[in-house]
Amino acid sequence: MKIYYSSKFLREYKKLSPTVKLLAEVKEEIFRNNPHDPKLKAHQLTGSLKGYWAFSIDSKTRIIFEFRSKLVTWFHSTGSHDIYKR
Repeated sequence: MKIYYSSKFLREYKKLSPTVKLLAEVKEEIFRNNPHDPKLKAHQLTGSLKGYWAFSIDSKTRIIFEFRSKLVTWFHSTGSHDIYKR
């Protein structure tokens, strides 16, 4: 699977702690192999984020993403639960 990163995602990713970045890399590898792996806790979003999905990096941090096709995904945002409000 090809993953593209929005400029917003890259800005937010830079602000994550080194520990969370390491976990994010592990979770991204799991995502590449199976985006619906239960370890990710991936779920569809609703409301203004309908059409987007999110998965957990850890108990506090999420990645919001969008399936563009079966082989292409965009990572749009990362951070705490507050990212759902942006």
